Amino acid sequence: MTVRRWCRSIAALSIVAALAVTPAPALADPLPIGQCTTSSGVILAVDFSAWGGPLLRSCGTTPTTGYQLLNQGGWRTTGTQHDGPAFICRIGYAGHQGGTQYPTPANERCALTPPASAYWSYWHADPGQNSWVYSQLGAMSYKPKPGSVDLWIFGATDIGGTEGRPRFSPDSVRARNSKPTGAATAAPPPAAPTPAQPGGGIPPGAGNPPGPGNPPPGDPGVGNPPPGLPPAGAPPSIPVSGAPTPPATVATSPGPVVPSGSSSATTDGPRVLDAEPTATAARQDTGSALPTLITVGLLALLALVGGVVGWRRRRT
Repeated sequence: MTVRRWCRSIAALSIVAALAVTPAPALADPLPIGQCTTSSGVILAVDFSAWGGPLLRSCGTTPTTGYQLLNQGGWRTTGTQHDGPAFICRIGYAGHQGGTQYPTPANERCALTPPASAYWSYWHADPGQNSWVYSQLGAMSYKPKPGSVDLWIFGATDIGGTEGRPRFSPDSVRARNSKPTGAATAAPPPAAPTPAQPGGGIPPGAGNPPGPGNPPPGDPGVGNPPPGLPPAGAPPSIPVSGAPTPPATVATSPGPVVPSGSSSATTDGPRVLDAEPTATAARQDTGSALPTLITVGLLALLALVGGVVGWRRRRT
């Protein structure tokens, strides 16, 4: 093979390898749970009951992809070394068990595609639909409709979705409100500066004003939590300037969260908790580092061959 053909072959391989390491899509904007309605946003539900945990429910913006919804607001996924980030092998949330992703490396290495007897299966329910549909597309290809529900459950499910179906209905986790509730979407204008008082004092009433997005008193959130708990969809209180931000937490409830107005919510499903967006940035999984190493190596080899060709031409 001539030097010129070597250059062409290496250039072609470099293009293929570069396509393999195309950056993952941009993250979606996380929203408070109350901002999802019957016609806007999409409810993301992830069932951790296989490890004794709850079913966590959050709200994301649309239009976007299922993968973007699963990598925003404290959520984070890991793909397999064989298939890359597109195959969801592990899922974790920053406000649950310290962000631990399940299944843990002790149970699943996420090197090859997990078996059908133990993997995260992907389900959808369009607006107004009260039965689950097994996804025929991957998380990076599927775009959920506004007002729909995306569900991830772990266990045994065949490739047709005829086995291992969810034990609860979409209506038990979907948004039932027709208008956004809870935190406001627009920030109020900044307050005018307060003149200093003689002696350096601060006039009465001056201090840290309420932060943007605080709901009015008595504004119910989606899910109607038990008495004594903050409304679902209400953001955490804003700390005094200079004070450390408290760690993200998930509101707890003794039983399933039944959305307001729901008439077909089941009571035998997993415990449902609202997972509000957290300040912890979700790092998108990049899958295996092998394609990147291949690309770098091929580009270096191409540069070396090009230098040899130039040197030979100068000598002739």
